[in-house]
Amino acid sequence: MSFTKFERFILDKITETRLPGLSAALIKGDEVIWARGFGFRDLKNGLAATPQTIYSIGSITKSFTCIAIMQLAEAGKLKIDDPIDQYFPFDIQPGGEKVRIWHLMSHTSGLPALAYAENVIGGVIGSNESWFPIATYQDLLTFMQDAGDWAVTKPGQRWFYLNEGFALLGRIIEVVSGIPYVDYVKQHILTPLGMSRSLFAKKDVEADPDAAIPYVNWVAGERIPSTYAYGTITADGGLVSSVLDLAKYISMYLVNGKHILSASAIADMETPRVQTPIKDSPFGTESYGFGLNIKSNFLGHKLISHGGSVGVSTAYIGFLPEKNVGVAILTNGSGFATGQFGMYGLALALGEDPDNLPFTRQVRILSQLEGSYETYKGTMKVQVKRSGDLLTMTETDKHGSSTSILIPDTLDEKHSTFYSLESGAKKLAEFTVKGDKVDFISERYLFRKTGKLV
Repeated sequence: MSFTKFERFILDKITETRLPGLSAALIKGDEVIWARGFGFRDLKNGLAATPQTIYSIGSITKSFTCIAIMQLAEAGKLKIDDPIDQYFPFDIQPGGEKVRIWHLMSHTSGLPALAYAENVIGGVIGSNESWFPIATYQDLLTFMQDAGDWAVTKPGQRWFYLNEGFALLGRIIEVVSGIPYVDYVKQHILTPLGMSRSLFAKKDVEADPDAAIPYVNWVAGERIPSTYAYGTITADGGLVSSVLDLAKYISMYLVNGKHILSASAIADMETPRVQTPIKDSPFGTESYGFGLNIKSNFLGHKLISHGGSVGVSTAYIGFLPEKNVGVAILTNGSGFATGQFGMYGLALALGEDPDNLPFTRQVRILSQLEGSYETYKGTMKVQVKRSGDLLTMTETDKHGSSTSILIPDTLDEKHSTFYSLESGAKKLAEFTVKGDKVDFISERYLFRKTGKLV
């Protein structure tokens, strides 16, 4: 099977979003069927990214944490229904009920995201004005003392992504196992799976000859060398790995655990516990299990996945248990969504045309509509630009500019409709494509595309 289309897609998107580098791998069963690096792991020294390059995997670490909990449960050392105050003092009781281990594993504690990790990462990479110096779980518990006032629901009722909860799971693993979280994961997950280049410590990462430099790359197109939030971000997002090591990890789910976890425990992790806030998804119902996301209908199959981001590195793993295939994506910056890279590759692995995926089709149509537009004889001029899933229309003159947001209503290769909001009402707009000609009608005006954005 050829993956040249995937390679072209990746290179196009990292060029467009100015990502320094990316590594990717596709897996079938316990075999890597394709792997490549793109761009640079180190811009200053001109070093290319490879399949062996290691990057932060961010929140993919959460699934490792859940595996550790499930292992300890299978060993009879804890129960996932145990209240967490059984392991350390914790007096937050949303709705008057205790938070239990499985609530943290499924992001259903009842607490909204408290953004400790976002703040710590921002402080490390220099994007925050404020900073909370949270270095230990004791610091985290002190930080959380007033969080009960922010509870939204009783535990188990609603999904709120909670990094703090996974940091606390790491502490439970330490209390129960009697060893540091990092050592537990290494001894019971990484080493048995042969993941020899999956690391937590700064000194180990920096000593690795094929480690990616993390970059801040979302400000004015610059790529600024940075670092990870070592030490603080651990059980919720501290692992650094390569796509080839992650291929071994994904294979563990596809070939019944490779003896580190029972098939029934893996099935428990992949069982939807709560629906996420994503509604009307083209991929069916979107839910969360234990450290894993579940899409019910990716090209007719269940897709298990998780993403990760620490600002200066982004990551994604996804696999289709029914088809025995998976994908791993790692980058050293923030740009094009790693999940979309992953789904594009999975579609190819299934023999499907990834250009028909909803997000690729949407990007293709919106990009086609971008450009400079004029009315009759150039009496008026506007710029239409894609902004994520939307378009913006900007009119500029010597005295300033005015921008309207165009929200898609129907998207088609030849005719698409949008609306903007004005005084609480919808104002309709439409684009028509005929060969190389693109017309845009907004209210009383007909604009014709004259060229690219200026």
